[in-house]
Amino acid sequence: MDLRLELARAVTRRHFLSQSSAALGAIALGSLLSEGRAAEADPGANPNEARPPHVRPKARNVIYLHMSGSPPQHELFDFKPKLVELNMQPCPEEFLKNQRFPFIKGHPKLLGTPYKFAQHGRSGTWVSELLPNIAGIVDDLAVVKSMHTDQFNHAPAELFIYTGSPRAGGAAMGSWITYGLGAESQDLPGFVVMISGGTDPTGGKALWSSGFLPSVYQGVQCRTTGDPILYVNNPAGMDRDVRRRSLDALKKLNEFELAEIGDPETIARIGQYELAYRMQVSVPDVMDIGRETKETIETYGASPGGASFANNCLLARRLVERGVRYVQLFDWGWDTHGTGAGDDIVQHLPNKCKEVDRPVAALIRDLKQRGLLDETLVIWGGEFGRTSMNEARGGSKFLGRDHHPHCFTIFLAGGGIKPGMVYGATDELGYFITEGKTSVHDLQATILHLLGLDPLRFTYPYQGLQQRLIGPEGNAKVQRQLLA
Repeated sequence: MDLRLELARAVTRRHFLSQSSAALGAIALGSLLSEGRAAEADPGANPNEARPPHVRPKARNVIYLHMSGSPPQHELFDFKPKLVELNMQPCPEEFLKNQRFPFIKGHPKLLGTPYKFAQHGRSGTWVSELLPNIAGIVDDLAVVKSMHTDQFNHAPAELFIYTGSPRAGGAAMGSWITYGLGAESQDLPGFVVMISGGTDPTGGKALWSSGFLPSVYQGVQCRTTGDPILYVNNPAGMDRDVRRRSLDALKKLNEFELAEIGDPETIARIGQYELAYRMQVSVPDVMDIGRETKETIETYGASPGGASFANNCLLARRLVERGVRYVQLFDWGWDTHGTGAGDDIVQHLPNKCKEVDRPVAALIRDLKQRGLLDETLVIWGGEFGRTSMNEARGGSKFLGRDHHPHCFTIFLAGGGIKPGMVYGATDELGYFITEGKTSVHDLQATILHLLGLDPLRFTYPYQGLQQRLIGPEGNAKVQRQLLA
C-alpha cells in the first residue's frame, strides 16, 4: 500500500479548506454561494429531489423527438416553388464558393421537391403531403425554419445540440435539466432515453451522458422489448427481501467510504442503488402500454410488446405523466443522401415519414387532451439541414441531399410556446436564412428559460471554467418571439 497515495485520497476538499487560510475559505465560500450555480442538494440528501427553478417556469417536462440523420426540410416544411421551377438546373455559383460539402463533388444541380405542399390551419403553415397528420395539428405548433449550426457531420452536430459542444465529454441537456431541477418522481429516473430505427443515433450514448456532472444525472436508456432496463431485475436466486438487505449493507459501506474519502460520486452511487430498487416495481408498470385503452393504442399506431417509434411516443406520454422530467426519443434512419433506394427521398423518405407522422400528432393531441401540453415542452427536429442540390454521389440516379448546416427546420409545441406560428425564413432556394436566425445555443437557451433556468447563470465548474449548456463563452439569446 502506498501510504502517500492513501493520505492524498483521504484529504477531502472540505478538510483542505478547513486547514487553509481564512482568505482561501472565504473565496471558496463565495464560489459556493455564487448566483451562477444551480441549487444543489446537501451531501447527505437525495440528489434527485425536486429543486426550485431560478424563475417561474412555463414548462415542467420536456419530450425531445430527434430524427437522427436529419430530415430534408425541403420535402417537409420549407416549400420552395422557385427550387421546383429550377429543378435539375446547375446550382448558382454563389452557393458553392468557399463552401464545404461532405459528399457533393463537382458542380451539382438544384433539386426541387417531388412532393406537393399545401397550407394548413388558421396559421396557413405550409406542410408536405408526406405529413398529413402533423398538418392537422399545425395550429398547436411553432415551426422554426431558421435554425442553423456550425457542424455538418452527424456525430458532432448531435453532440452540439445535446451537450453544447461538438466534442464528446460534455453533459447532455437532460442531465443539465435534472441537475438543475431534480426529478418529480422518486420511483423513476429523471432523464429517460428511448431509441428506434434499429440502432443508436450517430452520436452514440454520449448524447445522454452526464459528462462532468454527477453520474446520477445520466440518462437511463429504456427498451420496449424484454427487460425495460438492463440489470434492474434481481438475479436468479435473489428475492426482493434479500436485495433489500444487500442494499442496506452496501449503503453502510458506502456511507463509511463517504465519511472517509468524501467523494461526491459515493452519494450518487447510494442514490442509484436505491432508485434501482424502487424502479423494480415502478418501471414494469409504466412501460406496459398494454394498460392503455385500445383506442389510444390505435391512435398512436402502437403495438404492445413491440419496438417502434410509435410505442416510444406513447411511452413518453406515460413517463411525463408519472413525473419524468426529460424524455429523449431518438429515431434513426433520416440520412437521405440518395445513394440508393435505402436512403433516397422518393422511396425511403415516405416510409420514414409514415413511421413518425401519426404518433407525433397523436402524442401532441393526447397531451393536450389530458391537460399536459401546457406544462410539457415538445421539440421535433434533426441535427442540421439538407442541401438545395441533388447529391448524386458517384453518379447515383437516386435523388437525395447532402448535409447542410446553414438552415434547417424544427418545430416546438406546448410548455410556453406560442402555438400556430411560423418563425424565420430562408431564401427562394432554401439555402441561406433571411429572417430570424436561430442558433443551436439559442434553442438551448430558450428550452432552459421555459423550464425556469437562467441559461447565462446556470453553470457548473469544470476544467477551470464555468461550464454551461450554451457554452462557457458567448451570450445565447432566448427566442422570445416563440414564447406565448
